[in-house]
Amino acid sequence: MAALVAMAAAPATAQEVQRNVIQVENVRMDYAQVMRVRPVFQTLHATRMEQRCKTPDGIVVVEPRDGEPGRFARFVDAVRDVLSPDEIPRTVDTVPANAVDCDLVRVEREFRRAIAYDVDYVYKGAKYRSRLPHDPGNHLRVRVSVTPVVGPAENP
Repeated sequence: MAALVAMAAAPATAQEVQRNVIQVENVRMDYAQVMRVRPVFQTLHATRMEQRCKTPDGIVVVEPRDGEPGRFARFVDAVRDVLSPDEIPRTVDTVPANAVDCDLVRVEREFRRAIAYDVDYVYKGAKYRSRLPHDPGNHLRVRVSVTPVVGPAENP
């Protein structure tokens, strides 16, 4: 009885040995030539309320600052001297004493940022395209894998 159990288990062990003998894959690293990189943008829309006041000098935006000015306020301050006062409002911390009319105005802004990059590259004469989280530059490191196709066992 024990001999029959041992013989029944033998074919299963031979199949397991055959599966473990076959090498899974050969892997190496190489470099591909990048042909083109196109950023994929995410567009965000933001809305906020600003208090705008009319003064004899022009329109001002009242933006209380809690220390460091925001990025938009720094940009406005940087280009204020280049543009005329009528084209872009000045930013102030408090409502001026000579303000005639103050209203809350809805201001919409659009922000675009790159969230991925579509990369076209060539490796060994074949063209490929991948979406990557960063711009790879002129060369892209690629993983090259070679695996033989093994079908069912053939009888000689």
